[in-house]
Amino acid sequence: MSIIINSIPFIPILFVLNIFLAITIIFLERRDASSTWAWILVLFFLPFLGFILYLLLGRQLRKKHLFRWEGKKDIGIDNLIKYQIDALEDDTFHFNEDYVRHYKNLIQMNLITGGAVLTQDNHIQIFDDGVEKFQSLINDISNAKDHIHIQYYIFKLDNLGKRIYEVLKKKAKQGVKVRILYDEMGSRGIKKRQFKELMDLGGEVEVFFPSIFPLINPRLNFRNHRKIVVIDGRIGYIGGFNVGDEYLGLNSKFGYWRDTHLRIEGSSVHPLQTRFILDWNQASEHKIDYSDRYFPAIPKKGSVAMQIISSGPDTDWPNIKNAYLKLLMEAKRYIYIQTPYFIPDNSFLNAIEVACLSGIDVRIMIPNKPDHLFVYWATYSYIGELLKAGAKVYIYDKGFIHAKTIVIDDEAASVGTANIDVRSFKLNFEVNAFIYNRKICHELAEIFEKDILDSRELTLEQYEHRPIIIKFKESISRLLSPIL
Repeated sequence: MSIIINSIPFIPILFVLNIFLAITIIFLERRDASSTWAWILVLFFLPFLGFILYLLLGRQLRKKHLFRWEGKKDIGIDNLIKYQIDALEDDTFHFNEDYVRHYKNLIQMNLITGGAVLTQDNHIQIFDDGVEKFQSLINDISNAKDHIHIQYYIFKLDNLGKRIYEVLKKKAKQGVKVRILYDEMGSRGIKKRQFKELMDLGGEVEVFFPSIFPLINPRLNFRNHRKIVVIDGRIGYIGGFNVGDEYLGLNSKFGYWRDTHLRIEGSSVHPLQTRFILDWNQASEHKIDYSDRYFPAIPKKGSVAMQIISSGPDTDWPNIKNAYLKLLMEAKRYIYIQTPYFIPDNSFLNAIEVACLSGIDVRIMIPNKPDHLFVYWATYSYIGELLKAGAKVYIYDKGFIHAKTIVIDDEAASVGTANIDVRSFKLNFEVNAFIYNRKICHELAEIFEKDILDSRELTLEQYEHRPIIIKFKESISRLLSPIL
């Protein structure tokens, strides 16, 4: 009896806490309506657990002074951004290729909101296979002369991770400065102490947003999803591959892993370097300065025009999402999208629908299997709407497709880390390359068309005849999609 009596006050206390949280979400945090309702549903149906989930996953990030860019003047980036904005505004900016001028407004927006300078002297190699990508990366690491900067959301010390780790230790012994930055949530299977041999050789390893206490991390909802490698300030890598055996297709659950990654030589390596330094200096007490060592003069390597765009909960604008939207608006003939997760907000969904209804050939490719169940079924619910608008949807059957790629009209494209979902748009720290080059964009389109051969088309008729249990899963997942 005493147990029952003593537990009675707990219920009204819980009720009051839920009301307080609901008021906080609605009136103080100024979230969008869909996210607000999703959290209210969680609090209503899971009173105690919902409270814990909110503390861990629902709180907004205090972004003041998260990334301090003290080195802008040291590398002249402020002057370059201002020069490019002014030249675009008065129409005196020189484009090496006339068709790039068509994307002037997109380029200008990326400059104004994200400080993404346009460089036009890059050479890009595209990787759509993990074996080839990591062999190239290991070769470049082996040839490093001064420094190696590595940042991954997921870094596993399995067979692939150990291969890379052994090469890094060898380079550290030779006096090359090695730095590794990984996200704690993404790389939760490893601990910093596992890199002790590298650190004893002079290497440095840091964790992005580490836990304050074991198993307790109030910032775990804000994940550094970026994948960046910079070698000697002259070679850069960006894309979807993390470090782990599954990215070589060695995981039986996923099978062949289809991703897209870029190897860059040219002036766009410098913005990648800047992004790494900003993230590193946030995570480490051992700051990197903005010296010529990390920003060497780079001879012209090619003619690809591109911008490196970052976004996250620290930025004033959702830079990558806005760039995606503007890219879609510029399409005249076709839009090809590959993404493992498709949980767009209303603005993105409407942009795709308008493109479909205006006669543009819109094709979207998604996986045939989930790595996150709720996300998978939420993806299907949104895909259904686009089928009705006339989009073609392909289910990749060869393995798991993890590429984050948009290509339009054989002229402009984006490749990077940002998925098409609310998490990438608002919660994750992301980085993408926006490319303005016919040759590279045509190559990306050909990769998409090759992937169609390993896919099956999902028709509207098939979608409308899906089982009731699937419809139920989609409905529940869609309700929760703003907080997935």
